[in-house]
Amino acid sequence: MAKAAKTVRAAGADETGAERSTRCGFVALIGAPNAGKSTLLNALVGEKVAIVTPKVQTTRMRLKGIAMIGDSQIVFVDTPGIFAPRRRLDRAMVAAAWEGARDADEVVLVIDAERGIDARVGMILDGLKQEGRSVVVALNKIDRVKKPVLLELARRLDETGLARRIFMISAIRGEGVADLKAWLADNLPEGPWLYPPDQVTDIANRVMAAEITREKIYLRLHEELPYQIAVETEEWEERDDGSVVIRQVIHVMRETQKRIVIGRGGRMLKEIGRAARLEMEEIFARRVHLFLFVRVSERWQDERRHYLELGLDYVR
Repeated sequence: MAKAAKTVRAAGADETGAERSTRCGFVALIGAPNAGKSTLLNALVGEKVAIVTPKVQTTRMRLKGIAMIGDSQIVFVDTPGIFAPRRRLDRAMVAAAWEGARDADEVVLVIDAERGIDARVGMILDGLKQEGRSVVVALNKIDRVKKPVLLELARRLDETGLARRIFMISAIRGEGVADLKAWLADNLPEGPWLYPPDQVTDIANRVMAAEITREKIYLRLHEELPYQIAVETEEWEERDDGSVVIRQVIHVMRETQKRIVIGRGGRMLKEIGRAARLEMEEIFARRVHLFLFVRVSERWQDERRHYLELGLDYVR
């Protein structure tokens, strides 16, 4: 699915025969947990490249979604939600979000219009002010909020002096997404494309497979359990018939959690595996043989290799 990144020079000319100038740049999507960043990323790219669940803090890593519009290539960077971190993994996720914002050509601050400027959004605005960084604001979930409330929220954001533009969108319905995408495409720096025009993400297949399985766990298990679980693709075996054998380990922190993930008679694990396999076959466009194993790894959150797999810094 994913291909190695490389500089791609756009071929072609306009109607006069002159070479067209291309644009390319990085756009970071930042915001509080559950603001709708991953849903927006999928809508902007036009394909599912990020897992989405109703639970907060679903996104653990920075991942890229690549979109083409005219002669512009937009490399969107979906970042973990910004919140007050408590654990090592939390600190790594928040650090990745801020790093993504610093490195980007444009930053889109996604705000849940229902929640407005709450404490978490206020913390992000303060951080942006300290960084001296202006942003494009995407007021998301406008289908749930009355117009006078939206206008007042837009006014308050405009008064911060941090918002270059404010877009009102519904990522799940697609409303306003095209306008946001078009504006970003017009404001990227001129330069060659970094990826082939048909590529939609740079995430490795084995990482994408682990994320798909993790999504199915989040959707089926409740309370704190999903946050104490990691999924690791230990083996990816290509077969001559074009299918792939994927063996994954679901790391849990306690024996009681293992029993919950497996379920009575193994039913929960089978349900998770079936749902994950069907989506993998759709995304990878091939037959998938998926094998899941549950392992008690009490200190997986302290193991450096899990952070490296997610592209996170191993912060103290």
